[in-house]
Amino acid sequence: MSGRRLAWLLACGAGAALLGAGGYVLARPYLTPADFEGPGTGAVTVRIAQGASAGEIAATLAEAGVVASAGSFVAVAEERGKAGSLFPGHYRMRKGMSATSALDLLTEPRSRMVRRVVVPEGLRLPELLDRLAEGTGMRRADLAGAARNLRALGLPGYARGPEGFLFPATYEVEPDTTPAELLGAMVERFKDAAADLNLERRAARRDLTPLEAVTVASIVQAEGGRYSDYPKIARVIYNRIKAGSPLQLDTTVLYAQRRRSLMVSEKDTTVRSPYNTYLRPGLPPGPVASPGEKALRAALRPGRGRWFWFVTTDPAHRITKFTDKESEFVRYREQLNRYLGTH
Repeated sequence: MSGRRLAWLLACGAGAALLGAGGYVLARPYLTPADFEGPGTGAVTVRIAQGASAGEIAATLAEAGVVASAGSFVAVAEERGKAGSLFPGHYRMRKGMSATSALDLLTEPRSRMVRRVVVPEGLRLPELLDRLAEGTGMRRADLAGAARNLRALGLPGYARGPEGFLFPATYEVEPDTTPAELLGAMVERFKDAAADLNLERRAARRDLTPLEAVTVASIVQAEGGRYSDYPKIARVIYNRIKAGSPLQLDTTVLYAQRRRSLMVSEKDTTVRSPYNTYLRPGLPPGPVASPGEKALRAALRPGRGRWFWFVTTDPAHRITKFTDKESEFVRYREQLNRYLGTH
């Protein structure tokens, strides 16, 4: 073989080897993307946007220094079938994590920076705002300000204010959630419940406006007792309205006075307020508490009966008695007074 031919082969071989090495270097980011080792160190907060794809999440993590490359995270997420099951929110992560460690942490509930606040049924608006402030860390004044911005709340057209329309439930609150967004979510949750119950249509069947139906539900909720009593309480309200008799409900008087008590005196029943159902016939002008789904359902589907009075004779055990006889009502009131005298 000539020297020129041998030199050409050697040159081609060297070139091929160089090309192979070069091809390996260029292809490596795609075949084996850069990845850190271990669980990482320090702390960094990462926000995963609503609807973000695995690739977008990976890019966010890489930009924050959590993972070495977006490709490494996507590869691990796809390999483990998690690419489509990552939730939005804020997460506590570490810098310099392996893609596997980052994925594990993202799927750990404890790493998600979210506060869960439980809003029970039957709270009045001031009490509800107190509960939200305590549970979320938001300023009470900011929550109150958001509650006054009726247009931003997205209330139903028949609502006169937020009282009764901030639905009781458990809410997850992200660090960047604003008071307006939180209250708006609670209103949307009410709207969902109202739609599920066909509230407007079923209220019309009872010759009620939607606001009146919610007001009845709020009274049912405020009176409390056992869930099985709710339809009976609603029926008492409707029976008294039909008879043209004042409702004479202690809960509405206490709402007017902005206090809570099991004791209502005769003087209390003379307070001047549109919510005093001892003096004013019919329903009060609006809700007196936040009703839950069972109370709303009872207002739309009351029990069947001629009951005209009810008394919770044993509040501790939520025992409520119903009657259509005034003599029995007086006896039940005496039982309640005896209970109050021993507690």
